[in-house]
Amino acid sequence: LGHAHPAVVEAVREAAESGTSFGTATTRETELACLLVEALPGVEMVRLVNSGTEATMSALRLARAYTERSKVIKFEGCYHGHVDALLVKAGSGALTFGVPTSPGISPAVAGETIVVPYNDLAAVEAVFAREGKEIAAVIVEPVAGNMGVVPPAPGFLEGLRELTKDHGSLLIFDEVITGFRVAYGGAQGMYGVTPDLTCLGKIIGGGLPVGAYGGRREVMEMVAPSGPVYQAGTLAGNPLAVAAGIATIKELQKPGTYETLERRAALLADGLAGAAEEAGVEVCLNRVGSMLCSFFTAGPVNDYAAATRSDTGKYAVFFKALLDEGVYLAPSQFEAAFVSLAHGEEEICYTIEAARRAFRAVAAEK
Repeated sequence: LGHAHPAVVEAVREAAESGTSFGTATTRETELACLLVEALPGVEMVRLVNSGTEATMSALRLARAYTERSKVIKFEGCYHGHVDALLVKAGSGALTFGVPTSPGISPAVAGETIVVPYNDLAAVEAVFAREGKEIAAVIVEPVAGNMGVVPPAPGFLEGLRELTKDHGSLLIFDEVITGFRVAYGGAQGMYGVTPDLTCLGKIIGGGLPVGAYGGRREVMEMVAPSGPVYQAGTLAGNPLAVAAGIATIKELQKPGTYETLERRAALLADGLAGAAEEAGVEVCLNRVGSMLCSFFTAGPVNDYAAATRSDTGKYAVFFKALLDEGVYLAPSQFEAAFVSLAHGEEEICYTIEAARRAFRAVAAEK
């Protein structure tokens, strides 16, 4: 929706006048939960938390409890928050600064995480063949958004679904980025693959601090107080974030929302690709819905190794040139750009013209 959307601002104002924290569930919390269950194919029950990190952390604990197993498969370059078990060969900031793992993580904890290349189904099959009885879950960004934008290869998500089902493991979709962004039903709705658990972040709170994890009823019923798996938080599902989330989702429900996002994102992506070609700069532009990334490499970019072949020096020149034009992209080559409803055709056309000059600046650096 963009910053300070009037409907979201008004919802937060009204909620603040009623009280900012009650330490117990509220009717608004239930309303938001119902909206999430209605929107996401893989969510039958949901629990609100304070962030995407809390969501992935809680989902892992739940998966281990449900399966009575300890090991987890994740993918190179996928970032799932600063959870110790998942900050192994992560993307986003860790990838930008060349720190694939963070100091302070116990080797014993990291040892429970098996990292394989994104989009490499054969590698996942090999892990299951070797350690299938120990794998609690596979966690994946259905569209990788923390090493730029890397879409799933045809059959990749479907293959993960079949492998986890065959081996009694859970499939966890980290939809902190893709949820309500690539489609109203998230990436799971777009690709038609239903996970066992789904993790969501600030997007369900209109940008305020909130997160959620949800999934199959029989799995979620293991969470306390229904079951033995503990998870709690005084400010989880706080009234302000929940009110903002309800207002945001109701705006997204309006007819034409995602068609508009698709049209504008395509306009920007085509314009950037054309501007790069005019300047003679090699760029691989990946886009899924309103997510896009210009990799400064010939491509294709379909995994972590390909993403890291990007010329970060050229991206730095491009970033600075655009910033001088008043266009702010993420400062890292390995972060996604997002088109929102606040980005009209005027802003997009201005960005494309600025990019033409920025790409010429990159070409001049040769």
